[in-house]
Amino acid sequence: EDVLLFSAREALRKKDFSQFSDDEIAEARRIMASMAWRLSTRETRRRKSAPHGALVDYRKTLRGSLRQGGMPLELKWRDRKHRMRPLVLICDISGSMDRYARMLLRFVHALEQGLDAVEVFVFGTRLTRITRELRRRDVDRAIADVVASVDDWSGGTRIGEAIKTFNYEWSRRVLRSGATVVVISDGWDRGDPDLLGDEMARLQRSCRRLIWLNPLLGAPGYQPLTQGIRVALPSIDHFLPVHNLQSLQTLATLLGEDDEGPPLRRSQRAPGRATATT
Repeated sequence: EDVLLFSAREALRKKDFSQFSDDEIAEARRIMASMAWRLSTRETRRRKSAPHGALVDYRKTLRGSLRQGGMPLELKWRDRKHRMRPLVLICDISGSMDRYARMLLRFVHALEQGLDAVEVFVFGTRLTRITRELRRRDVDRAIADVVASVDDWSGGTRIGEAIKTFNYEWSRRVLRSGATVVVISDGWDRGDPDLLGDEMARLQRSCRRLIWLNPLLGAPGYQPLTQGIRVALPSIDHFLPVHNLQSLQTLATLLGEDDEGPPLRRSQRAPGRATATT
């Protein structure tokens, strides 16, 4: 029985979200809620007491020495504090994403509930911030609030215009402290390709890492041939599938990788590092 249960769960992890039954959606919700999400951290200028560190805490060292009559001297240390890097998600809810949008919003809700410093936006033909709606603990009510709050659910797609709105109205407010930006879209776009290319380049310059998740990337033989994907790819640091639970685990690993030092852009990576497959 245990073997059968394991096999069923393993099959579910590899099954495409678009093929889930209602029971499988419920099980996937439980799995996503139990996943351990951790964001990479960065060193801050502030320091804290530590068992070992780069600097001696002279004040605490002296106080400790005085309590012992001046001898012996036990060094106390300070080290830099680490702060979680912010995460910004920009999700496509246009008609071409209809098979995946609600399931992926369940995933985004799990992220919002499990992490601090997460901002979420959706777009079809316009950009809408939905961070507040996703703070509801009940995922079904949260998604219902999202659907009610946007006017372009399951409509057309203007990715370039949406990214431009984010760049000019939101980036300075939410892209602080080396944020990671995750765009979730299949890349089907009816807007100006030059605008999309320019705004993706601008977005990449503003963030620590720019990740594009495409549910179609998990399909056998998929090639990034849509106009939107072609013009966006030069500015994408990681181009990954997001069509099943296994792909979410890959994303969780990537988001948790500590990456001190200057951002390593796609053009600087070894061949094959920018694109992951299932």
